Amino acid sequence: MVRGDLRGAEEVPVRLHSECLTGDVMGSYRCDCRDQLEAAQMYMAEHEQGIILYLRQEGRGIGLANKLRAYVLQEQGLDTVDANHALGFDDDVRDYRVAAEMLMTLGVQSVRLLSNNPRKIAGLEANGIVVTERVPHQLPSNSHNHNYLVTKARKSGHLLDV
Repeated sequence: MVRGDLRGAEEVPVRLHSECLTGDVMGSYRCDCRDQLEAAQMYMAEHEQGIILYLRQEGRGIGLANKLRAYVLQEQGLDTVDANHALGFDDDVRDYRVAAEMLMTLGVQSVRLLSNNPRKIAGLEANGIVVTERVPHQLPSNSHNHNYLVTKARKSGHLLDV
C-alpha cells in the first residue's frame, strides 16, 4: 500500500508487515499482528506519505504449515522461539532483501520504520535502505498474547516494554 508521491522521498513512514493468516485474517488473539497492521494503516492515513509492504513471510518465514506445527508445540508448553527451534528453524528466518528492492523501485531515499524489531532495521540497512528513525509500534497486549510478546522481547530482542 502506497500513499503519496514517493519518488526521491526521504524519511517515508514504512511498515514491513509479514503475512499472518491466523492474526490478520482469522483475528487470532495469540499474536499482535492484526492490531499492528490496523495501527499502521491508521498511522499512514494521518500522513501525506507512507508505505505498508505486506510481505509473504508467514510464521516469521517458516511458512503456514510449519507455523501450525509450532502452534501444536506451543500448546505443549514451548514458547514461539523454542517451538521454531524444535522444528529445526532459527527463531526468525525472514529476509528483507525484497522489501529493500521494493523501496528502491519506488524511489524512496530513506525511511522511518514502524517496528519493534531491530532485525528489520538491520535487514533494510544491509540491503541499501537508510533507516533514519525507528518509530515504536507497540500495542497493548491481551491475556492470550502477553507471553508471546515477552518472548519476542526477551529471546528475539524486540524493543518492547513488557
